[in-house]
Amino acid sequence: MADLSNFEYDAFISYAHLDNEHPKDTPQGWIDKLHEILRQRLSMALGRETRIWRDLKLSGNDDFNETIVTELAKTAVLVSVLTPRYVNSNSCRQELQQFLRVASGNTGIQIGDKHRVFKVIKTYIPLEKHPPEVQRLLGYEFYEKDALSGRAREFDDDLSPGRKDMRYWSRLLDLAEEICDLIQLLQTSSTSNTTAPPTSGAIIYLAETTSDLVEQRDRIKRELQQYGHTLLPDKPLPLSGPAFQDAVREYLSRSRFSIHLIGEHYGVVPEMEPERSVVRLQHELAVARTRDAGFSQLIWLQPGLNPIDKRQQKFVADLQSGSNVGVSSELTQVKLEDFKTIIQGKLSHKAQAVPVRSEPAGPTYIYVICDRQDMNAAEPLQNYLLDQGFEAVLPLAQGSEVEVLEDHRQNLLDCDGVVVFQSQAGEAWLRMKLRELIKLPGYGRTTPLRSKAVYIAGPQSQQKDQFKTNEALTIRNYGNFTPELLSPFVQQINSVKGGA
Repeated sequence: MADLSNFEYDAFISYAHLDNEHPKDTPQGWIDKLHEILRQRLSMALGRETRIWRDLKLSGNDDFNETIVTELAKTAVLVSVLTPRYVNSNSCRQELQQFLRVASGNTGIQIGDKHRVFKVIKTYIPLEKHPPEVQRLLGYEFYEKDALSGRAREFDDDLSPGRKDMRYWSRLLDLAEEICDLIQLLQTSSTSNTTAPPTSGAIIYLAETTSDLVEQRDRIKRELQQYGHTLLPDKPLPLSGPAFQDAVREYLSRSRFSIHLIGEHYGVVPEMEPERSVVRLQHELAVARTRDAGFSQLIWLQPGLNPIDKRQQKFVADLQSGSNVGVSSELTQVKLEDFKTIIQGKLSHKAQAVPVRSEPAGPTYIYVICDRQDMNAAEPLQNYLLDQGFEAVLPLAQGSEVEVLEDHRQNLLDCDGVVVFQSQAGEAWLRMKLRELIKLPGYGRTTPLRSKAVYIAGPQSQQKDQFKTNEALTIRNYGNFTPELLSPFVQQINSVKGGA
């Protein structure tokens, strides 16, 4: 095991010199800016001056020489900037191969699960054209592909004078933090003679998503890693359908839960897969995994979602209706910051199981589930149940999305019976609430509900007339509230209570 003090440089930037060319009236090229900003960010994170080396020849030609060989041996990590010129350059490939040879002879190519080569993809290149040595590494993509045209546009630090390109800065921040983490691991391994310190965080599957949500995924990934959690997949997923599914299953089997971000685009369809995109495939494999105890799935739908692709329209509609979700799947459509709070809440504590009651204790608790737009219409129902001696509550009327969701989840755990009330809310909302009742064991509930009912109020519609379910009693009343219609529900609650 080599000591970290043997490294003269923290990082070596391997690049093709033509990729740093710039107009005469521009002081820096793309690589110049990457070098300078990376040095600043790493120095701030490490609390000391960071040492980064790269070949500064001004000829524009790539030349692998003895100086480079010497400096590579003194370097902790390699930052490999991939472009079409880079992958066609023998000298650039030699730098990569030489670093891997040297690294394998000192601290090793990997420290724990972290690789000492960082793949920066400046310009889009198909994965099969990446150097074989780094094909299976996750890269830092400094470009974005347009979903309609298929064209890739590179990021720069500025979109225009005074206007920063936050996509560029987000990627660069991720890169700097990952390099900093590895350098600190190298320091730890050299002093403790271990390959990596044990992690106390959770293993989470953060599903690959579409180009419109890459920035949101990166923000979630960055925050979870800062809290010490391990994110999978940690390598590029295979391109062929069968191999893709095998890899995702293996990652999911190691994960505590999975996170899926669903946006407007349908996504890429893998080879040998007739229709399902990578986003949909990951979701369906996670749904299958939810049958196993101890695993759950979080699904985030982008607010204001309005997909154009008919395949995505159907996929989103199936999610919203609850026909394509698992027993322990949770679907939310809130602001991203609220979704991140939900993730942290899931990580910070486990749902408390409702204890089995040996005898009735206290009032019977009825949860009247309704959409916000139906709260006023549901009040006569709530008042009637209160008059009958039940403790009847409506969902939280005010508060953040996170507070409303947490209150809803707790009500489902605590209540004795449920009435799902529908008036103005749509069919998708009603189906989603029924699916939640099926998934109560996944939320941590250990006792069955004493009674379940669906109360369908006016205005009348064909959908309401045709609604049927075996999950709950169905009560239809399109006119004024009629207490007698609730008699079967009340009798069922009381009979179960009397026999408890």
